[in-house]
Amino acid sequence: MEEISELKKLRKKLGLTQSQLSQRAGVSQSLIAKVESGKLDPSYSNAKKLFETLSSLDRDNDMTARDLMHVKIISAKATDQLKDAILRMKKKNISQMPVMKHKKVIGFISETGLLDKILDGDTQNMKVGDIMESSPPIVPPSTSQGVVGNLLKHFPFVLVEDKGELIGIVTKADLLKIVYN
Repeated sequence: MEEISELKKLRKKLGLTQSQLSQRAGVSQSLIAKVESGKLDPSYSNAKKLFETLSSLDRDNDMTARDLMHVKIISAKATDQLKDAILRMKKKNISQMPVMKHKKVIGFISETGLLDKILDGDTQNMKVGDIMESSPPIVPPSTSQGVVGNLLKHFPFVLVEDKGELIGIVTKADLLKIVYN
């Protein structure tokens, strides 16, 4: 077991407040404050709860884009008919997909973007390239879960590329599945 004097350093390394750690470990925030200030030696069971919680959270932070990604990438071409892309998304039960040209990502389409265009007017003869959005972020496989999570706050998915080759995709659903399983 770690030294109790390391508690504050470990907690801060993980970016947790005393309150957040107390909720996750099932101990009071005041206990953590007293332990960190050196005013209290915790019982073995409380120290164990704290360090097991910190250890678990640290392991979660060790995950990378490679651990989170799906290797099967369903994509569209800019020249595809929009209605065909929508049918493919529906059939594969996905809400977004990258748009490719010569094995390179040039943008993406999403249900949100599609809905905006459909509400704006006639999309019957549109092509995917007419409504695609700018390219999503592309990261190396070693990118940490935390960085991927922050990118997913702003984009519907993150692509994973290794040595110029697209090798995977990480969606918000993928990250949530890992975090809550």
